Amino acid sequence: MDIDRYRAETPGTRAVVHLNNAGSALPPQPVLDAVIEHLTLEAAIGGYEAAERNAATLDHAYDAVARLLNCAREEVALVESATMGWDMAFYALRFGPGDRILTSMAEYASNVIPFLQVARRTGAVVEVIPDDEDGQLDVAALERMLDDRVRLIAVTHVPTNGGLVNPAAAIGRIARAAGVPYLLDACQAAGQMPLDVEELGCDFLSATGRKFLRAPRGTGFLYVRKPWLERLEPPFLDLHGAELVAPDRYALRPDARRFELWECNVAARIGLGVAVDYALSVGLDAIRDRVRGLAGLLRDRLATLPGVTVRDRGRERCAIVTFTVEGRAAASVKAALRAQGINVSVSVASSTRFDMDARGLSEVVRASPHYYNTEEELDRLVAAVRSLP
Repeated sequence: MDIDRYRAETPGTRAVVHLNNAGSALPPQPVLDAVIEHLTLEAAIGGYEAAERNAATLDHAYDAVARLLNCAREEVALVESATMGWDMAFYALRFGPGDRILTSMAEYASNVIPFLQVARRTGAVVEVIPDDEDGQLDVAALERMLDDRVRLIAVTHVPTNGGLVNPAAAIGRIARAAGVPYLLDACQAAGQMPLDVEELGCDFLSATGRKFLRAPRGTGFLYVRKPWLERLEPPFLDLHGAELVAPDRYALRPDARRFELWECNVAARIGLGVAVDYALSVGLDAIRDRVRGLAGLLRDRLATLPGVTVRDRGRERCAIVTFTVEGRAAASVKAALRAQGINVSVSVASSTRFDMDARGLSEVVRASPHYYNTEEELDRLVAAVRSLP
């Protein structure tokens, strides 16, 4: 990989050591240029007029995401966030008393809260699939839990609070064989590894743009497998997702854009398309190998420091590295690193309650390198942690 080129095309690398890509990555210059160009056009000729002029550029974002996921463009909806996409799919499903929702130990709080809300409203039950000895979802346990009352398998591919990669494709094979819909939260996976929905076997996939895809904040997408488009009505609609064909009748769009709303940030969505193109030009296989290599080095180097415990689990690990420092609150570690120009984040128990409670953790420091980071930047982080008072 031409790291020098990618760093030169990433203005932020000249200002900070950015190891918070699992939060929001630094955008490359082409993304920045595309967003600013459209905003400038809006200011010059008007928002509606700018959207009309750049309609083809905006429309290209659907093709870019379809290439990223190996799906048809008709199966792609552009949304404001991974959570919005996930919610639009989940709340379109129907549950009743005794229906079972199966999820993972690593499930994100923004998913668990809707599970609980729907369970309270409908009488459905939420059940957590246990982890195996490596800390990833136990596929054999999932198989044993299946029966004719299971209405959904919903799993987070990569958790917010650790480096493990759940066996999403193996889960997909089980779901497909059982005829159970499968909703995959790929928020942390998109942009740091290849995602092929045919290989993954998911019926729905949600992801954000701002993390490893390096797109603007306020962007995301939802994949809906075509057979489900004919079965699901979004939980709420407007004149974009449906057409008022008579005073007392509406017709849904035939494609996944029924899960969108009309008003959106056009500049940001254009930026999303450019960011996906950029990631595809770098190559998702190459990105995966690079980020996992950097994360592995960081884990090894942090593990040598007195009082530092690396908290990542899983047979397969990715670009998220979590750790604790004995006697130091995670927020204070983050602040000390920020003072030295190093960006990291903190994951707290409430964001992944099942997993964190089971491990007796209240918080972890989260560092997440991307392909544009360097080993020297990892060394700066390690040295800064070593020098904490």
